[in-house]
Amino acid sequence: MHRDESRDTDGRRETPDGPDGLSVWATAQQTGPVQRRGRYVPESVKHPARMLPAIAAHAVHAYTQPGDLVLDPMCGIGTTLVEAIHAGRDAIGVEYEPRWSNIADANITHAHHQGATGRASVVRGDATRLASLLPAALAGQVALVVTSPPYGPAVHGLVRPGADGVAKFDNTYNDGTDKGNLAYRDLTGLADGFEQILLGCAILLRPGGTVVVTVRPWRKNGQLVDLPSAVIAAGVRAGLVPTERCVALLAAVRDGHLVARPSFFQLQAVRKARAGGTPLHLITHEDVLIFRRPQISSGSQEPEHPDD
Repeated sequence: MHRDESRDTDGRRETPDGPDGLSVWATAQQTGPVQRRGRYVPESVKHPARMLPAIAAHAVHAYTQPGDLVLDPMCGIGTTLVEAIHAGRDAIGVEYEPRWSNIADANITHAHHQGATGRASVVRGDATRLASLLPAALAGQVALVVTSPPYGPAVHGLVRPGADGVAKFDNTYNDGTDKGNLAYRDLTGLADGFEQILLGCAILLRPGGTVVVTVRPWRKNGQLVDLPSAVIAAGVRAGLVPTERCVALLAAVRDGHLVARPSFFQLQAVRKARAGGTPLHLITHEDVLIFRRPQISSGSQEPEHPDD
């Protein structure tokens, strides 16, 4: 079943969460498990850095039309792909780790059983080599890229209480031995790898096509690692034009107040920091960085001005 879309008097598309012209996306009115329940296969919870389905859905509805092609070059369990095909778009994803690509395949099949009308597929491989992974015929065909870089080797994960305390599991991208995974690079290596991914995306995007990247900073040895700024710089080096910087809420809005939905790992990190005298706060949002492939004028090979 497709969500209804309409345009208001200013020409903007409306989504179920409100006008897409707002820079704050109310994407956590329901918890992640509630958003995925019945819509995704149970194994999906094992991925350590799952994008909220509402974030992917908001991006798809705000920046595409039915029938458009959506790409996620680091698709994980296929959240972007599932939300795209439920909205009547087609989608293609690239995933480095077979464990997650198999779950993404299962989620696509599950979505089709639920009536999703779009087509989707997952390609196994290294997204820094998009040009060699995907058919050349896709160049200039993608309307929207939605993705998120890894935030280090451990992000969300799952926990289980036991006699010896709390046991953590499914809290890493892989077994930690494959250093080719971007999650195990330092900030410079991660930014360089992500630039290569965005370069590939720029070739696949149609002129005027959009890239949506959800990202947040993290802390290492008490210092803030500014990944959002590094991603913006990588996008510019890849020839993309930054056009917006939005906020996707990870907290619910109730009676004008934010209701935080922290993971066990976030709570643990904040508590340890405060115990050590650092007044950290719970994370309640992700930055949403939005880029556009420049338009190419008919009489010139030069990109048009971003505001044209």
